[in-house]
Amino acid sequence: MSVHINATKGQVAESVLMPGDPLRAKFIAEHYLTEVEQYNAVRNMFGYTGLYKGQRVSVQGSGMGIPSIMIYAKELYTEFGAERIIRIGSAGGMQENVKVRDIVLAQGATTDSSIFNNIFHNQVTFAPIASFNLLDKAYHLAKDRGVGVHVGNVLSSDRFYNAELDKKKLMDYGMLCVEMEAAGLYALAAQHKKEALAILTISDHLLTGEETTAQEREQTFNDMMEIALETVRA
Repeated sequence: MSVHINATKGQVAESVLMPGDPLRAKFIAEHYLTEVEQYNAVRNMFGYTGLYKGQRVSVQGSGMGIPSIMIYAKELYTEFGAERIIRIGSAGGMQENVKVRDIVLAQGATTDSSIFNNIFHNQVTFAPIASFNLLDKAYHLAKDRGVGVHVGNVLSSDRFYNAELDKKKLMDYGMLCVEMEAAGLYALAAQHKKEALAILTISDHLLTGEETTAQEREQTFNDMMEIALETVRA
């Protein structure tokens, strides 16, 4: 029984968009969905289900970090019938050609979290990857829109403030950006044989120092939101 999502069976759609910020979930529900029903307000981690161009879609906030997204994604996958989850979130750019407001599709997710050591008892270094079906759809949708889109490896950092991490070496190895959730989501999707993708908008840049405001991150990353919604359409 879920203790974090106060929904009943059938209230959650098979396709779920998952922003970290619950206010972004509210914004998407209010601006993109019709016939909206709010199914969750526990801990103010808002969840909604509605119709996007006639198709049922849910939007569920996840909070920040791997532990938080794994709570909500686990319950959505195992208790509420979700088949695919697309994380839509912000990230910090780590390459010169990855500009603020560009879209990054996380093909793989490197992490400094101990999660995979714990899961696999240090036997292997697991490589969490996106579902190709969702990745392929999202990439072509982004290209058709003419937005700046990049596909590759992202860093799912266990800490937001991490002065000890050798970011320069990660940049040298082609890391596109840093965020905090994709690796955990991809691990759960692999475990439960579900689909997952992280679509990220570059909200700030580690090299240039450029950044967007909190309100801009909540309400103006429309390309990411619309690409995600179109990706889950049948």
